[in-house]
Amino acid sequence: MVLQKVAEEGHLELTDTLIDDNNMSIKTSVTIDIRYQPMDGTGGMWSDGEFLDVPDDRDGLFAFETDSLLSGQSHGSGTSPGRSLQGSIPTFRKAGRGVFSAMKLGKAKSSKDDHKRGDEPAILEMEDLDKKAMRLAGMLEPDTISLASVTAVTTNVSNKRSKPDIKMEPSSGRPVDYQISITVIEARQLIGLNMDPVVCVEVGDDKKYTSMKESTNCPYYNEYFVFDFHVPPDVMFDKIIKLSVIHSKNLLRSGTLVGTFKMDVGTVYSQPEHQFYHKWAILSDPDDITAGCKGYVKCDIAVVGKGDNIKTPHKANETDEDDIEGNLLLPEGIPAERQWARFYVKIHRAEGLPKMNTSIMANVKKAFIGENRDLVDPYVQVQFSGQKGKTSVQKSSYEPIWNEQVIFTELFPPLCKRIKVQIRDSDKVNDVAIGTHFIDLRKISNDGDKGFLPTLGPAWVNMYGSTRQYTLMDEHQDLNDGLGEGVSFRARLLISVAVEILDTTSPEIICSTDVQVEPVSNISESATGKMEEFFLFGSFLEATMIDRKIGDKPISFEITIGNYGNHIDGVSKSSSVKKKKKEGENQEEENELIQNSSEDEADEDADLTSVSSTPPMKPFITDRNYFHLPYFEKKPCVYIKSWWQDQRRRLYNSNMMDKIADKLEEGLNDVQEVIKTEKAFPERRLRGVLEELSIGCSRYVTLANKDVNLAGRTKLDRERLKSCMREMDSMGQQAKQIRTQVKKNTVKEKLKLAQNFLQRLRFLADEPQHSIPDVFIWMMSNNKRIAYARIPSKDILYSVVDEETGKDCGKVKAVFLKLPGKKGFGPAGWTVQAKLELYLWLGLNKSRKNFLHGLPNGFEEIRATKMGHGLPPVTLVYDMKQVFQLRAHMYQARSLFAADSSGLSDPFARVFFSSQSQVTEVLNETLCPTWDQLLVFDDVELFGEATELRDDPPIIVVEFYDQDTVGKAEFIGRTFAKPTIKMRDEPYGPPRFPPQLEYYQIYRGNSIAGELLAAFELLQVGQGGRADLPPLEGPTDSERGPILPVPLGIRPVLSRYRIEVLFWGLRDLKRINLAQVDRPRVDIECAGRGVQSALIQNYKKNPNFSTLVKWFEVDLPENELLHPPLNIRVVDCRAFGRYILVGSHAVSTLRHYIYSPPDKSCNNWATAGDVSVSLEAEPPIRKMDTVVKLDAMSDAVVKVDMNEDESDKEKKKKKKKKKGGAEEEEETDERVLDWWSKYFASIETLKENLRSQEAAQAEAEEREDLEIAAEAADIRPDDLHLKGSKMKERFKEKKSSKQKRSQAADGSEKRPPKARVDELVVYNRELESEYGNFEDWLHTFNLYRGKAGDDDEHALDDDRIVGRFKGSLCMYKVPLSQEITREAGYDPNMGMFQSIPHNDPIHVLVRVYVVRATDLHPADINGKADPYVVIKLGKSEVKDKENYISKQLNPVFGKSFDIEATFPMESMLTVSVYDWDLVGTDDLIGETKIDLENRFYSKFRATCGIASNYSMHGYNIWRDPMKPSQILAKLCKEGKIDGPHYGPGGKVKVANRIFTGATEIEDENGLKKQTEEHLALSVLNHWEEIPRVGCKLVPEHVETRPLLNPDKPGIEQGRLEMWVDMFPMDMPAPGPAIDISPRKPKRYELRVIIWNTDEVILEDDDYFTGEKSSDIFVRGWLKGQQEDKQDTDVHYHSLTGEGNFNWRFVFPFDYLVAEEKIIISKKESMFSWDETEYKIPPRLTMQVWDADHFSADDFLGAIELDLNRFPRGAKTAKQCNLDMIRNEQELPTISIFKQKRVKGWWPFVARDENDEMELTGKVEAELHLVTAEEAEKSPVGLGRNEPDPLEKPNRPDTSLMWFLGPLKSLRYFIWHNYRWLILKALGLILLLLMLGLFLYSIPGYLVKKILGA
Repeated sequence: MVLQKVAEEGHLELTDTLIDDNNMSIKTSVTIDIRYQPMDGTGGMWSDGEFLDVPDDRDGLFAFETDSLLSGQSHGSGTSPGRSLQGSIPTFRKAGRGVFSAMKLGKAKSSKDDHKRGDEPAILEMEDLDKKAMRLAGMLEPDTISLASVTAVTTNVSNKRSKPDIKMEPSSGRPVDYQISITVIEARQLIGLNMDPVVCVEVGDDKKYTSMKESTNCPYYNEYFVFDFHVPPDVMFDKIIKLSVIHSKNLLRSGTLVGTFKMDVGTVYSQPEHQFYHKWAILSDPDDITAGCKGYVKCDIAVVGKGDNIKTPHKANETDEDDIEGNLLLPEGIPAERQWARFYVKIHRAEGLPKMNTSIMANVKKAFIGENRDLVDPYVQVQFSGQKGKTSVQKSSYEPIWNEQVIFTELFPPLCKRIKVQIRDSDKVNDVAIGTHFIDLRKISNDGDKGFLPTLGPAWVNMYGSTRQYTLMDEHQDLNDGLGEGVSFRARLLISVAVEILDTTSPEIICSTDVQVEPVSNISESATGKMEEFFLFGSFLEATMIDRKIGDKPISFEITIGNYGNHIDGVSKSSSVKKKKKEGENQEEENELIQNSSEDEADEDADLTSVSSTPPMKPFITDRNYFHLPYFEKKPCVYIKSWWQDQRRRLYNSNMMDKIADKLEEGLNDVQEVIKTEKAFPERRLRGVLEELSIGCSRYVTLANKDVNLAGRTKLDRERLKSCMREMDSMGQQAKQIRTQVKKNTVKEKLKLAQNFLQRLRFLADEPQHSIPDVFIWMMSNNKRIAYARIPSKDILYSVVDEETGKDCGKVKAVFLKLPGKKGFGPAGWTVQAKLELYLWLGLNKSRKNFLHGLPNGFEEIRATKMGHGLPPVTLVYDMKQVFQLRAHMYQARSLFAADSSGLSDPFARVFFSSQSQVTEVLNETLCPTWDQLLVFDDVELFGEATELRDDPPIIVVEFYDQDTVGKAEFIGRTFAKPTIKMRDEPYGPPRFPPQLEYYQIYRGNSIAGELLAAFELLQVGQGGRADLPPLEGPTDSERGPILPVPLGIRPVLSRYRIEVLFWGLRDLKRINLAQVDRPRVDIECAGRGVQSALIQNYKKNPNFSTLVKWFEVDLPENELLHPPLNIRVVDCRAFGRYILVGSHAVSTLRHYIYSPPDKSCNNWATAGDVSVSLEAEPPIRKMDTVVKLDAMSDAVVKVDMNEDESDKEKKKKKKKKKGGAEEEEETDERVLDWWSKYFASIETLKENLRSQEAAQAEAEEREDLEIAAEAADIRPDDLHLKGSKMKERFKEKKSSKQKRSQAADGSEKRPPKARVDELVVYNRELESEYGNFEDWLHTFNLYRGKAGDDDEHALDDDRIVGRFKGSLCMYKVPLSQEITREAGYDPNMGMFQSIPHNDPIHVLVRVYVVRATDLHPADINGKADPYVVIKLGKSEVKDKENYISKQLNPVFGKSFDIEATFPMESMLTVSVYDWDLVGTDDLIGETKIDLENRFYSKFRATCGIASNYSMHGYNIWRDPMKPSQILAKLCKEGKIDGPHYGPGGKVKVANRIFTGATEIEDENGLKKQTEEHLALSVLNHWEEIPRVGCKLVPEHVETRPLLNPDKPGIEQGRLEMWVDMFPMDMPAPGPAIDISPRKPKRYELRVIIWNTDEVILEDDDYFTGEKSSDIFVRGWLKGQQEDKQDTDVHYHSLTGEGNFNWRFVFPFDYLVAEEKIIISKKESMFSWDETEYKIPPRLTMQVWDADHFSADDFLGAIELDLNRFPRGAKTAKQCNLDMIRNEQELPTISIFKQKRVKGWWPFVARDENDEMELTGKVEAELHLVTAEEAEKSPVGLGRNEPDPLEKPNRPDTSLMWFLGPLKSLRYFIWHNYRWLILKALGLILLLLMLGLFLYSIPGYLVKKILGA
């Protein structure tokens, strides 16, 4: 306060008395003289009065920390308590600036001078406005209506009141349906030799396995798994998806783990489209973190919640670029190389735990053993990324100390977002959770370049959960597990988190990732902040709307913060508190006191006791449903003292951001409203909002700067502050920048960007380290807790700096109490238990002197004791009271919730204000009641000063009920409003009076249940009594009795409209009360007038109406937003004149149906004469599409037909040349092309377009400042060749260009030209969504009956549909201009519905083509399905059961079905896919419904798609019985346009457009004939360019429709590709259906001759000689067919790695050229009923092995060749090296299907233990591909057999078997290798012999010699 005053006036003198420790004043007083020099760079003003300017603290003059010069005991205040805080602010501020805010209350408050209507100033000068009204600058035109706004209630005018929360029901905690679908496609580069891998997919606790693939490191699975869950979102998103690859798992053994990959479901859900598509997951080994990547698994993962629709990229021939590194399964922004890290979660201690055992046992123990024990045995469990760690159990302790840390080892950054910390109570039977806390890693780390690793604390986290009384069966146990909003404080836990990135190379590292728990050292008391004494004060100003169930007993309210103030079940403090007697705080006594405090006892230190609950009071009756407490002039108060670590800075920081966010949110709501109600200048409002945001951000940075160098904070506090400042700074800059770019036509996208800011702000504001626990308010009756409200402590926290103060601190807040836990779900939770007007203030005890400043003035305090000078009051007595009259003008409501079984309601509204309530009359059977009733509340007494009430009246609650004849009225919904106030001295006149009607949104739980149109005014009754008030007119309607109507000035101005109704027919009416509907009639009603259709005489025979058009006139408001809804009701006329309601539909807004006469000027665009549409007339016949890109729009595209030659030059479509014989280079052989060639070519195009669109979109986003099409109406000259198409068309084109085959790629990429195949259009969704449901003139209105379901947001509405009404509406002001009626051929009976076909029954041949289904939901236990198609239309049903496709989730049906039908009786076509079962009934997988009638009659001509080219024969034959020229002539006649005139030179003129095209055609025999068909077709393909009647005609297409199953509403069960042709039977019959049967695979034979091997590594050691050798053989198979593996003979004992074989393998196989897949059919197991068809890529695997006789053979190396693209073999063994495999991508590849014969050398590779590839041999092979016919003509033998045998290999002798010729082989082995050794040995032996002989004989010889013998 002082500072603000100083800042305003620059100089201030203060005098204040000093006070001592007990807040008693002493005689000394002090005078301070303060001067203030503003420095430059002062933070900008908050442009709304909420915030005051605080000087920029450059030179540290003011320190805003708590221990600054003004805080603490010397809190001298410049304002005496008498002058309230609020009173003094406005006088400080002479001039502020208000920002144009289109708020209701703005209007409500804006006084005369506010209405400066200039559009310009977003800033109003304010001089002499009422001092407080100056917070709002109104700027609203008097006649504006604002729609359904939340801001209406929630905007503040003065600072006395804070906003009520509108939505009542907590949405989390409610189970929802989820489906997780995972496709495991293949794995690559698995580490290990010759493995048999299986992939295990785990979600949470569910496991599923793929099949096993044998001996391969790159298995191909393509298996699809679905997991269904019904759990709350939080539980779902914390589940872990784990993919693990297991080697050789079978029934008997579990196999060895190769590697795993983990990610939580939330990460997938937060991806765009909630999915990863075709991404590679990196496997790592959890047991050895030093090892690198263990391989990759390619998969798709999608998570679908209810109502999400997943756009699957088109599944067609997947020629996937196998760029593994570029497509890793990681979210955006996560590096591919993740490192291992340790996550340390340190658990220090906990406080305030609740009892978890009954006290009976404890008392017994106490009696026997004499010890008093705490009744809880806590331990902490930490869960992270699927692993759990636990601390030790601390026996019986309410304040356990653990000091342990739980260590997780996980890759960093982790793909799991939350760490779950749970305190549990250890129990012999089962452990229960005491409380749960989630740590969101995104909030405690920052991944930016200046970011920081996750860190937290040491900080206390608060846990909330169920109430604290111990019961054996806790009904709210879920709350303790972290589901739903906790209703009571449970405990607080001191934890810290740290992360350390591991260096995996260091030797002493622990390799496994198991969780470890180890002790840590204790942390000091002060580490978490200094203990401070906090003071919480609350005053109950009003308690109304108390539910009548509890109204008969006395009621009291209790406020608790933590365990303080909790009398019933707070825990008695244990002795450990005594140890904490530090810092001179007598905490011990305090605690004792808190336990036993009573109303009147005071401590001897005159320290205050706490009073935490109001005295019990008996409620009074308000009305039948609610009671209120008689708090008239006496308002009870409560106050609590509590001790917490002082971490207010965290909360202040959050508050600052929250306030900026609230302001932004409010502004954005306004902008949306302005847009929604189509008011002028939304861009100005948005600019204002962005400016506010940037000022707010810079202000934040200025304030936060002060905190940067504060000591004693945790690392997270410091880092968070820095990153928040960076973020806010950049956000402010961006907001500034965006502000300059906001233009009229960019408002919407800039609004999106601003909404991103809002999300970022909310994310930043959420503080991960708690400090003060939340405050709970409980309503108690009979000592039981009934209902509660939870208020975050930061919202009521006080700070000297205004921005940092909580938004509800020192303000009166309307609080609605709700039932705890699950009781609060559903209808029980919607009834308000009680509504409180509550004032709360929380702050340091030392700064508590101004805790009463925010209360409405005019009270005196009543204290509890005589001596209490410093004590807070227990009651406030108001001596000021004002009397008001409230007038509630209840005009109408619309789109209410249907509460009766008839699908309607009997609604009435009940208005509550203060302690009074009144009711409107009940209107029967309507969802759109117009009450037109004025409710007058007399003698409303409000307490406080008049001026304050003027600014801040209490809110009005309006509840809506459905009256039932028996029982209680049923709740429909509720809304809040604020009245416009007139004080007695103000005139009743414009601009504020009479008030305008406004829309208020009605909420039912969290969903919207309608809107109310009403106005509320609160008029002060002066001395003269009611006579002075503006007069009320008496009831005008005599028959309505004493009901007052809404007065004239308030009800809307009416004018006369005519509404024409087109009655076409009724469809699909269900039985009503078991009787069929036979003679239905439709009643249309709007604003009391209406019209009835003709009666349908026999609904069975013909459900169409005989009279098509009727009209009625009605008086409607001028303002379109106020138009009442139009009700359509269908009744059935039964015998004896009874009418029964069948169903009803309310058209809530008529704006779509307002007729605007065609604007003559825009018909012919910018052209006077004829426009030639250039289509290059040159003779070649086939034309292709290519596209010209408009630069004005992001991706709108106009197609221009070109001739083939030209388009080839410009082709940007990329299509790999088709492999195989079918399509050689360019000259496509006409004969082999079939429908499928066309289909695959089109899919390729579709993918191309999606890619180019993404590119174009990115490009468009970069070119931000481009004007959008809507403004580019002035066509630039360079756009003229685009025929300057009509704006509307361009816009439509823009919208649908997603699916149009647009080519937006830039020409820079030259792509290989593509074989010329005519294409069709593949839509990757249903046709209806492309063409606005074909409701171009015939609309379908669903008829509802029955109660609406409350399951999340109308999920069950489909069950309520009882039929459909087809027709249309058109409304216009009555005297219509003459031009229209004068047009030729105007039929007055048809009104505006001219040229509409007749609705007589018509016979049609319907031809349904079903191409294929993708991603079906598995229906059998084995995770597969056996699908077949069923088609129903009316009574006819076609079942294709015998042609089911075995075990396939992506079946290709390729079928067409013909059904004859008669519209209108049979017009709903149902195509279902069933699962065939051998026993039992077949299950429905999913179905799709198509309304054929709308298609048939649509002007888009959806009967038979128009092909892009006309040909008389071949695969692209024209399907329609009418030729293009006939169709064109018919269209011209119907549209009354001139033409077609065919001219010479290939020209045709239609209206004033000239088209060109080819004029010749070839017939089957190749003869050329003249024809006009091409010309006509070129017009049809560009029909949208014809003026006035033009529209896009449906092209030849395939649509993709989602399959849905009624049992699983809203979740796709797969997709079906199909299309429908319809031919009227009165026309010539169409030709036979096109053959789209699946392509038969072609039979091939691959002959592989293994000639030689070389340099094969040597495995064996010779027994005799120890020398290395290998017994080589080669094995080969065609991928996937392990069972057909073939082996060569063995080349024994190769010493050099050379092997000679001359051996032939022969592999016959079936191959689908188009899809590049081999087809194999085999039984899955011996139990299978039939064979399953698999499609696998054609890969030839060759392996080299070492044969062993007694042990298993050793695998040496392998090579896998993809037969479509494999490297050419080397000419010689020398040139063959590893690079052929390593650089596969760069090398040119060949396809065996093109080359037919290839010979060369290829390398064999294996991986060593370091996972490096090494060369283990080379093979010389020859591959020869022959078709089955050629193979029959020239057969060959296997191995070296006849026919065409190969010669025997020339092998050296060693390779002979040693046991056949032992001598020979001995000779060979030994002599060969060791001959020198042997010779040397022999020589040596001779020498030795000689020496021996010598030594032997020498003694004898010597003797002889000596003796001389």
